[in-house]
Amino acid sequence: MNDSKLTRIGLSPLQFVLAGRALFTVLNTKTGNRYTYQVQQPDEQRDPAHPVAFVKVLTGSDNVNDYSMIGMLFDRSNYRHWKRSYIQENAPSEVAFKWFFERLLQGNLPECIQVLHHGKCCRCGRVLTVPESIEAGIGPECATKL
Repeated sequence: MNDSKLTRIGLSPLQFVLAGRALFTVLNTKTGNRYTYQVQQPDEQRDPAHPVAFVKVLTGSDNVNDYSMIGMLFDRSNYRHWKRSYIQENAPSEVAFKWFFERLLQGNLPECIQVLHHGKCCRCGRVLTVPESIEAGIGPECATKL
């Protein structure tokens, strides 16, 4: 997914990641490095004025179940390492997420970084079936709500 596919429906990469149920791979086309992340908001927020989201990284071969918590997003802009994570704060997958998220916040994602979605709506998590929705990473109903 690149910016042009998102911007056609008015969605920035940051909005995609923070939509609520984003599942995506960040690929560096220069190095070939890639990490798959989930950024999920709980169904109910304790304090809706200060939303929280959980950040997980794929750590095994099962693309559905092998995700490990690495951190949390507070107020949609502040990332913090989860102290109980068995993944160290200086692990490559965590360092890569911090770097990626900082660039998203700055609106300064380098051309060599691609954000690839996994065929599910970034907001509700449902499987996408309409070609335009698959390309954009979000369903038509959810796109109107962001």
